[in-house]
Amino acid sequence: MIDEELSVNTPSKYPPTSPELADARGKRIGILIVAYNAATTLAKVFKRIPAVVWENVEEVVVFDDASQDETFELALGYLQVNPNAKIKVFKNAVNQGYGGNQILGYTYFMEKGFDIVVLLHGDGQYAPEILAHMYHPLVAGKADAVFGSRMMKEFGGPLAGGMPLYKYVGNKILTFFENRALNLQLTEFHSGYRAYDLHALRCLDFSKMTHEFHFDTEIIIKLQHQRFRIHEIPIPTYYGDEICYVNGMKYAEDVVKAVYRYRSAVNGAHAYPEFAEYFHHYALKDSPYSSHYYAERMAGNNQRLLDVGCGEGFFAEHLHNNGNEVTGIDALETPIHAASMREYYQTDLQLGLGPVAAQLREREFDKVLLLDVLEHLNHPERVLRDVYPLIRQAGGSIIVSLPNVANIFVRLNLLFGRFEYADRGIMDRTHVRFFTRKTARELLEENGYRIVSEQYSIIPLDRGLRVKPRGLVDRVGSSILKVLTGLFPTMFGYQLIFEARPAGVAVKSVDFEAAGAARAV
Repeated sequence: MIDEELSVNTPSKYPPTSPELADARGKRIGILIVAYNAATTLAKVFKRIPAVVWENVEEVVVFDDASQDETFELALGYLQVNPNAKIKVFKNAVNQGYGGNQILGYTYFMEKGFDIVVLLHGDGQYAPEILAHMYHPLVAGKADAVFGSRMMKEFGGPLAGGMPLYKYVGNKILTFFENRALNLQLTEFHSGYRAYDLHALRCLDFSKMTHEFHFDTEIIIKLQHQRFRIHEIPIPTYYGDEICYVNGMKYAEDVVKAVYRYRSAVNGAHAYPEFAEYFHHYALKDSPYSSHYYAERMAGNNQRLLDVGCGEGFFAEHLHNNGNEVTGIDALETPIHAASMREYYQTDLQLGLGPVAAQLREREFDKVLLLDVLEHLNHPERVLRDVYPLIRQAGGSIIVSLPNVANIFVRLNLLFGRFEYADRGIMDRTHVRFFTRKTARELLEENGYRIVSEQYSIIPLDRGLRVKPRGLVDRVGSSILKVLTGLFPTMFGYQLIFEARPAGVAVKSVDFEAAGAARAV
């Protein structure tokens, strides 16, 4: 019998659990019960698990997160009274937090080779009676993650189940925000009733994820980013008199921060540790009036291109899709998008093209791209001279982009005494050279090039202010910045983009090794 205080979750309110629905079909299924001060509810949770589910799951594991009551002792006592129960009990010596406790549980099941895990709370807030409904889509191969949603109407909706109105409104607002930001259509992001295919969880990096309550949000973000299939099922809402350990305002703030930090990482703005695996230092800049926007137009279509400093090949793939034949050069062993390139050569550009120059000496390219490269080199002159003979004599050119250190934001920071490096942008900490429009032009001209075209990218709002790419703020702001950059290019220009051709004049030879040794003395 279910206690009177849980009468809102009566068996009559649940769809029946048939043997076919509960069938594990050879899958190893585990139930992870996260518990903190759940001495009064944990035994009731055990009793409410349907018998047919007990028959099909391999283990029900309780992770007691250093409870201050007798949760751990009660679980051990229940196991002594029911020795055939498939229960294991662990107690954390130190409280790990809601997210940290989950990480321990998932790690346990992954290390033991399980296929599926269902997250259940020890306080009885989520109905054990529908456990089979949670894991069945995973067993059937229809999803990689199943989330229970209280916002669906099948059980009368959240308000009928006792969810406070302010929590209902807050839940709806946060879910709307997260759906828009992450391109999802979930009815709820904040339910703690979840089931996961452990083969999907093995693909996620848990090492730097939060141990706080917004762990549930971070895991959705990672599943969505890695294109795993998310399925929702309706679940009943139950709010009793149990103690709530969630600070609503802090939780909402943490959720918004998590989305912001994820967007910053994937946009290449900042490598926040919990999403560092999605950060690419040289990501595609596909917004209007960016350096890649102008470089794409300068490169044209159906051309033979040499992309020097191609990075992971994001832009090379874009150029390939325009019908260009792309050859890439960088220090990486194997770029992500190497398949988009005709050939790829690995070399240290600090030494110029090195042996790659000899391998390419019989080749001619319509365009040689040096995008966001020269500012990283101690001797950019070396690369400029190495690519010179590779440019097609009749109409060939190089395309160069360089950060504009005279940008208004750098000027304002200097005005207030700040000169701070960042993960990317003009003040990227890997930059060893800084350029203004004047010094950038001099660099090209002094190394035998004649500038034929010049553009200025605008300040990237999606990366600088982390606004939604192509959203209303981004569109309006970018239009204003385009006008300002046209009127005051050296002040508002973010990057300098040049197309230049060999001038056909002799240039001064430089012994870079001797010059470097002289500076070191």
